[in-house]
Amino acid sequence: MREILGRRRRLRLRRKEGAARLGAALTFATAWQWPVLPGAGTAPAALRDGRGLGCACPDPDCAVPGAHPFDPGLLAATTDERMVRWWWTNRPAAPVILATGGRAPCAVSLPALAGARALVALDRMGMRLGPVVATPTRWSLLVAPYTLERLGELLYSKDWVPSSLRFHGEGGYLVLPPSEIGTGQVRWERPPVPLAAPAPSTPVLRRITKGGGRAEAAAPWLPDVEAVLDALVEASTSAPDGGSRLAY
Repeated sequence: MREILGRRRRLRLRRKEGAARLGAALTFATAWQWPVLPGAGTAPAALRDGRGLGCACPDPDCAVPGAHPFDPGLLAATTDERMVRWWWTNRPAAPVILATGGRAPCAVSLPALAGARALVALDRMGMRLGPVVATPTRWSLLVAPYTLERLGELLYSKDWVPSSLRFHGEGGYLVLPPSEIGTGQVRWERPPVPLAAPAPSTPVLRRITKGGGRAEAAAPWLPDVEAVLDALVEASTSAPDGGSRLAY
């Protein structure tokens, strides 16, 4: 009897988590116009260090278990409500992957300890931050879209950029909450905050409603990458490993 009740509780929990992922994916895609797709997801095989889950992709040495596109590929990312609903109805446990760049947010990620230090430094500076995604190993700051040319100019002006700092721009991707990946749960360290009422010249994201009308749906505010880059470089440089190790 206890075993039956335990299975029922686990089934209810999985249904609740699946509904939360579907709801989040629909918000990202339809309300905020962020292109998303399901990630590879996890498999019960243990990682090499004995912690967490393995990846459902064919690579036994996958560096980002569960947290990357596989089938479908990254180019399938969409904001289409019907496609998003179909994906997560059929794969409710799939992580939510954001295709970064273009008109979608970009991101800068760094090891979790360095990320915590960077947020403290930016808060002391009075810097307004956008959403911050946290996994057990890495934190990612979402920023306004940037081009590779502009990023290159910013990095060229630095004396040194730690290799543990990763840039998720055009052609890249980032796993979003409330996903579960090989290293654990993905959560918001800083949740998204909607844009304030825009000025007349400020573009507003819109979506088509079921009735055919257009409903305003402002996406979260995002800082410029230049505004946060110095603090992220400094935090990564002062990390225990000197910021030289690319830790996922």
